Amino acid sequence: MPRPKEPTDFAEDALIARIGKRLSIGPRAAPALRLGLGDDAAILRANAAEDWIFSTDFSLEGVHFRLDTHPPDAVGYRALARAASDLAAMGSEPAFFLLSLAIPRARAGRWLDAMLAGMRRAARRLGLRLVGGDTTCWPQVAISITVIGRAAPGRAIRRDGARPGDLICVSGRLGGAALGLALLLQKRRAAGGKAAIASRRNSLLRPHLYPQIPVALGLHLARQRLASAMMDLSDGLSTDLARLAKASRVKARIHLDRLPAVRVPPALARRGIRAETLALNGGEDYGLLFTVPAARASRIPRAFRGSPITVIGEIREGRGVEAADAHGRIRPLTSAGWDPFRRSS
Repeated sequence: MPRPKEPTDFAEDALIARIGKRLSIGPRAAPALRLGLGDDAAILRANAAEDWIFSTDFSLEGVHFRLDTHPPDAVGYRALARAASDLAAMGSEPAFFLLSLAIPRARAGRWLDAMLAGMRRAARRLGLRLVGGDTTCWPQVAISITVIGRAAPGRAIRRDGARPGDLICVSGRLGGAALGLALLLQKRRAAGGKAAIASRRNSLLRPHLYPQIPVALGLHLARQRLASAMMDLSDGLSTDLARLAKASRVKARIHLDRLPAVRVPPALARRGIRAETLALNGGEDYGLLFTVPAARASRIPRAFRGSPITVIGEIREGRGVEAADAHGRIRPLTSAGWDPFRRSS
């Protein structure tokens, strides 16, 4: 029996649009609001010298991490890093965060201490300071973090500024976090479903367990006015690029042979895990996806503080996203990254 067609309203972007339609109050009622729903973060004009950048993010047991697989310090580190990625995506300087935490009583001792140690390490690395939050008791661990950043007025980079002729760039390697997750799942299968906490020393797991957020690169692109549009790679290139193209009302074309894809170990490659698929759809890399006008392309370095920057395509007239293979054959690129409201995710 064929599966009933999934309502399009269940997709995450459609859900956000429904929420915004019912709850947004409009710019006239909130004169300080410079940008609301639909981007990586909201922008509020604090004063003539500064904008404040706000974003919030969940980390949920059973969705974003497993207690029997992820080290507690990695849970804390990832929770704050994932939230701070939205600040990097706007080219803003991280400043403060609020932590709302729900945990079972059994996790309020040593596990909590280790989780907070990881979060503290991320806070120091990212330049974030805790200023408040909330706590409660709940059967599963739920972490909600609100981050606040600073930017010069009008300098925060939005998703909607890409124009035909711009180049499409990404920072870092694509697919590393998804590869780390695949290795974790392999480790669980090898353990026969028993608890198998990941090793912190495995370099292939680090992009998943301890993602490095390119805050300095985001600041550089904003302060030098190099990027015309930008967002973070949280849900996979195929999905996030579609969002950027839609917001900018343009067509994006990428070249598959230019993708800076992670190398897949032979054991996983034999099981059908492909580097290109991880790069396009894996998600949680938290690098930057940005566009640059061709006139400024020479000012983009090949690497920034050790992280490669790769030109993977260009912006064109039209709508949608397409991919060209090594032989020049072009096909539409389906958004197949992470979407919590899509059954296939």
